[in-house]
Amino acid sequence: MIISRTPFRISFFGGGTDYPQWYREHGGQVLSTTIDKYCYLTCRRLPRFFDYTGRIVYTKTELVKSLDDIQHPAVREGLRFMGLDPVLEITHAGDLPARAGLGASSSFLVGLLHTLYIFKGTTPGKLRLAKNAITVERDRIGETVGSQDQTASAFGGLNIIRFRGDDEIEVNPLNIAPERIAELESHLMLYFTGLLRAAPEYAARQVRQIKRKKSILERMAEMVEEGAEILGGDESLDHFGKLLDEAWRLKRSLAEGISNPTIDSIYETARRAGAIGGKLLGAGGGGFILFFARPGDQPAIRRALEGLQKIPFRFEYFGSQIIVRDIF
Repeated sequence: MIISRTPFRISFFGGGTDYPQWYREHGGQVLSTTIDKYCYLTCRRLPRFFDYTGRIVYTKTELVKSLDDIQHPAVREGLRFMGLDPVLEITHAGDLPARAGLGASSSFLVGLLHTLYIFKGTTPGKLRLAKNAITVERDRIGETVGSQDQTASAFGGLNIIRFRGDDEIEVNPLNIAPERIAELESHLMLYFTGLLRAAPEYAARQVRQIKRKKSILERMAEMVEEGAEILGGDESLDHFGKLLDEAWRLKRSLAEGISNPTIDSIYETARRAGAIGGKLLGAGGGGFILFFARPGDQPAIRRALEGLQKIPFRFEYFGSQIIVRDIF
C-alpha cells in the first residue's frame, strides 16, 4: 500500500500570469504558499478475486476492467501517462472540498502521479512531478489550467514561482524569519463562501481576455516582487494587506464572472468590520476567500461573517510526500 499526502495552496499575487498563453510571451510569476490541508491518495494492488480489475473511490466508486472504463479523467489519464493498467485500488480523501480555489484538482493529480511513480519503483523529483502533472492536466485531459497549482503542491512552501517563455519553471523559496512568518499567519483568515464552481470555465474566460488585459497582468506580476519585499523587510504588514486589496480589485476586472454579488457582499462586509484586504482564491466564481486583518480586528470580522465557515490553517513546507510505502 502507498499513501501520498499533497497540500493545497494559497496564491497571494501573480495569478493569471501562470497561463502559458501569457508567460510564453511575457514570462510570469506568482507568490504563493502551501497550507496544512491535504489531498490523500491511497494506492494498492487489487487482489484478483473480483469480476473487475480496478476500483476507483472518490465521491463515486468505479469498478472497471479497462482504462477506457474509467470515468474520472485524472485517474484515467494519469494511469495512461504512467503506462499502467487499472489493476489497482485508488482511494481519495481530502481535507477541503474540490472546485473551491485551493488547487485541489492539481493536488489530486500530483498526489496520484506520486503514488504511481512509487508503485513502479521510481522516486520522482519535485520538478518532474510538477511538469508531468501539468502535461497530464493540460495536454491529456484538455483542461484550461495554469502552471502554479501543480508546482506549488509538488514543492510546498512559501515561494516565488517563475514561469519562463521556454516552459521552464523556477521555484525560489522566500528566506524570511520564522517570527515574520508567524506574524503573517496571524493576520490571515480563510473563509468558505459556500459556492462551488467549475474552475476551467472561469480560467478559459480569463485566457480569452489575455491580450486585452496586458497592463493589468503586468501590474499583477509586479506585485509578486512587492509582496516579497514587504515580507522580507521590517515595515508594517498592513502594506501586504493593502496590496492584496489592490490585487483583488484588478483580478475582478480580468473577466466577467470572477466575482458576483454574493462574493462582493462577503468581501465588503469583512472590509467594513476591519479587514485591510483580501482576495477570492482560484479562478473565480466561488470557493474560498482569504482576508488580511490585524489580530485585534479579527473578532469583529468573525462576528460579521458568522454565517460562513472559517478554516484555521498554517503554512506547510514539504509539498507532496509519501507517508506510507509498503510494497511487497
